[in-house]
Amino acid sequence: MGNLDGKVAFITGVARGQGRSHAVRLAADGANIIGVDICADIESNGYPMASRAELDETVELVEAKGGKMIAAVADVRDFHGLKAALDSGVEQFGRLDIVCANAGIASMSFRELTIDEELQQWNDVLNVNLFGAFHTARAAIPHLIAGGRGGSIVFTSSTAGLRGFGGVQGGGLGYAASKHGVVGLMRTLANALAPESIRVNTVHPTAVRTMMAVNPAMVAFLENYPDGGPHLQNPMPIDMLEPEDISAAIAYLVSDEAKFVTGVTFPVDAGFCNKL
Repeated sequence: MGNLDGKVAFITGVARGQGRSHAVRLAADGANIIGVDICADIESNGYPMASRAELDETVELVEAKGGKMIAAVADVRDFHGLKAALDSGVEQFGRLDIVCANAGIASMSFRELTIDEELQQWNDVLNVNLFGAFHTARAAIPHLIAGGRGGSIVFTSSTAGLRGFGGVQGGGLGYAASKHGVVGLMRTLANALAPESIRVNTVHPTAVRTMMAVNPAMVAFLENYPDGGPHLQNPMPIDMLEPEDISAAIAYLVSDEAKFVTGVTFPVDAGFCNKL
């Protein structure tokens, strides 16, 4: 028996990385999963996005943990498409209890960009990371309220959502701005939804071993970031966390063990924010 038995979680960016890890962990704890991913590249992003085959693999991994998963291809930038995917999943499972607004991109560049390239990166990062987070919450909140059982929303932010770094180009600035933005979204919703016993929090990972952190464009950006070496190292002796480390925090925040935890910025960062 898991501590999430009978509950249903909606997870965006579920095909790989942190989203996949969250789906597998919550399924192991007893939840069923509604999961979406774009399964297509975004031109301004410096690394490939997940594929439909990876989304299907996530379904298999969830089922191996004893869970059920309804997967759909949907873009968090498209509210109506995202809502349709969620509504269909809720209709099939009959409820919604947990929301993980996880989908995100980080379009970092070390090479010099044209202003049009910078503007495109800025727009795409904000649209996925911040607009997408709002779309996810907005589509899910009516289902949580209708259920009358409370619930939990967790937005994936970043250490860049608590500290000021990311360079001076559109992608890096967009990443920091978007990850700060979801904190404001979280704090406002935490107050607004508290009477419904719906808890809202953010998690703030340091670097996590996913495509976002280990792709060549990001590696080059970090290697050339001003004072990048010691400045961007974790105080604890680990270079990167694993996706499962963030999933452990998610599992706590969405569980009844955290039933009175809301409005919290929850770092999982090996001490990164504490030193800056």
